[in-house]
Amino acid sequence: MARELARELLEQPLPRRWAHTRGVAEQARSLNELLGEEADLLEAGAWLHDIGYSPTLRDYSADLPITGFHPLDGARYLRLVNVDEALCSIVAYHSGATVEADERGLREELEDAFESPPPHLLEAITYADMTTGPDGTHLPVERRLSEILERYSPDDLVHRSITRSSPELTAAVQAVEKRLAEVG
Repeated sequence: MARELARELLEQPLPRRWAHTRGVAEQARSLNELLGEEADLLEAGAWLHDIGYSPTLRDYSADLPITGFHPLDGARYLRLVNVDEALCSIVAYHSGATVEADERGLREELEDAFESPPPHLLEAITYADMTTGPDGTHLPVERRLSEILERYSPDDLVHRSITRSSPELTAAVQAVEKRLAEVG
């Protein structure tokens, strides 16, 4: 279900975002042994984490207030179509979303709307996202962060958000890599 929904919302209007999403889902699958029974939830979150970028969501604007903040917009859409709340929270909070929500003045709105996922799932979705480039290739977290910063000017709120959240994002990736090494 998650893959098909992501494909419907991203493949045609945003092919590069779709390539990234496929790579993030692949990284999420690499954590199956680590996550056990929660692996399917994480993979679904990986497929859906960026649907908030889809221009198709504007079609639901009467029922869905579009903020321009993709984690919140995506999670609200998922709730609108009756997706499990645990999955909505992974989408809402993925990859440093609280910092960007703060930059946008939407942190209270995010926190009022959705519960934060358990820390290990938040680290796992961050790992999958922050080790996947925009074309779906896998890369070190430091390169991914640099790539994002290169796309946005220093005065852009995404640049500021990534700069502020880089230590947290890097720590999340390192925590997952450490657990993977212990299991492997």
